[in-house]
Amino acid sequence: MKRKEEPRMPRMGTSRESRYGVRSLADTRGGVVFRPIGVIRSEHTAAKKTPIQPVFAAGCRGRAIVRREFAAAMKDLEGFSHVHLLYFFHKAKGSKLLVKPFLQDVDRGVFATRAPCRPNAIGLSVVRLIRRTGNVLHLEGVDMLDGAPLLDIKPYVGRFDRIEGSRSGWQEDVDDRTARRRGRRGYRKGRKSR
Repeated sequence: MKRKEEPRMPRMGTSRESRYGVRSLADTRGGVVFRPIGVIRSEHTAAKKTPIQPVFAAGCRGRAIVRREFAAAMKDLEGFSHVHLLYFFHKAKGSKLLVKPFLQDVDRGVFATRAPCRPNAIGLSVVRLIRRTGNVLHLEGVDMLDGAPLLDIKPYVGRFDRIEGSRSGWQEDVDDRTARRRGRRGYRKGRKSR
């Protein structure tokens, strides 16, 4: 019987310099290593009192403080009203394949949810960009815990990111009132989530 071959992944090197002088830390055989580009600062310190999505975090302000070595990469960002933030769920406790999502009490596959207990604990939020001051982005609609390592920033572009006629799977079974109540998770505007 012939042995099936694993697809060969190109070796990217563990410490090569890009043409922009930023060190890449990727070796697809041993895993992928991300170096945070900054940190997210927010009023949220307790997961159970933090809104689950930016839509439930209206009025929640925060900052993305980008390392100075990446400040030049923020050029022209202030022309966008919203940005995608990719970050690490630094307080997630392990990963699960089945979870009860915040909006329902039914087991779902973790990839069909936005739960933080994922095999790769990476979060994604679209937040409003209020302004940029040097290497700091001032944000609104912040649903991340304070101290979350920031992995990347991408502009929200309506032409690319808005999808007409999309489906929302099991989320369509959750009525708006229940989603608002459960989505805020005990957050009260003006109170720190401790």
